[in-house]
Amino acid sequence: MTDNSDTFSDQLLGFTLPHRDARGRTVRIDDVLDTILSAHNYPPAITHLLAEALVLTALIGSLLKDDTGQMTMQAQTDGGVVRLLACDYRAGELRGYVDFDQDRLDDLGANPSLFALFGKGYLAITFDQPGEKGRYQGIVPLEGESIAQACESYFMQSEQLPTLIKVGIHSGPDGCVAAGLLIQHLPDGEDGRERIEARLDHPEWDHVSILAGTIRHDELLDKGLSLEAIIWRLFHEENEVRVLQGNRLERGCRCSIEHYRSVLSGFPESERAEMRDEAGFIQVDCAFCSRKFPIAA
Repeated sequence: MTDNSDTFSDQLLGFTLPHRDARGRTVRIDDVLDTILSAHNYPPAITHLLAEALVLTALIGSLLKDDTGQMTMQAQTDGGVVRLLACDYRAGELRGYVDFDQDRLDDLGANPSLFALFGKGYLAITFDQPGEKGRYQGIVPLEGESIAQACESYFMQSEQLPTLIKVGIHSGPDGCVAAGLLIQHLPDGEDGRERIEARLDHPEWDHVSILAGTIRHDELLDKGLSLEAIIWRLFHEENEVRVLQGNRLERGCRCSIEHYRSVLSGFPESERAEMRDEAGFIQVDCAFCSRKFPIAA
């Protein structure tokens, strides 16, 4: 395994450990994260929350085998401080947005817990894939200390895949950087057969998860340390480590006048008439990039 100067930031990297029946992904988001966050003046607690969600979206979305597929993560609660968190990933394009109650957030202090932000919330992870695979969704409660823990529960409950996720986030005067590592134990047996060995106490999974769990936040966030170097530090004693070059990341808001015209064309004329302002335009506001699009009648 050789180092690659292109795998420091805003890049996904995949890897497999064939002799351990394990696969993983790692990512560090730097300039792309600042671009996404700059669309709104988020307070520190929401910046941290969205940064974590974007790392998780990139890690999980990169598990899709087809670049035409899309992964969407949504976190919601009934009456919570955070009304909606939404992120999605497609072929390296990443975007995210948080809608929240500022006044109630101010009452929570500097470091609110996940429960304080969401209450009895839930996390929905949706995969939209071409062809016969189509669309499927898993929903898990937002429990524990982080969204990462909820994602681990999702994979175990919905996919029967033991999963370990580590996320590091740092915000400072020069911007925000976030990074993460995801590793999974793949079940024995061929595709279409019962996953007879997907269990948390499998000896191979014990070995891999212990090694992966030693990664420190400062290592994940070190912009002078390539993603390949991180994988090498963790698994250099393994018989074989296969590195898979992933997508470069970019802010992927797909809003445009043409897109919104297409969406609005699906509404009846009577409803479009109600949407128009006095000048005859339908004002469309994109929450992801904080831009407004006046659509002519």
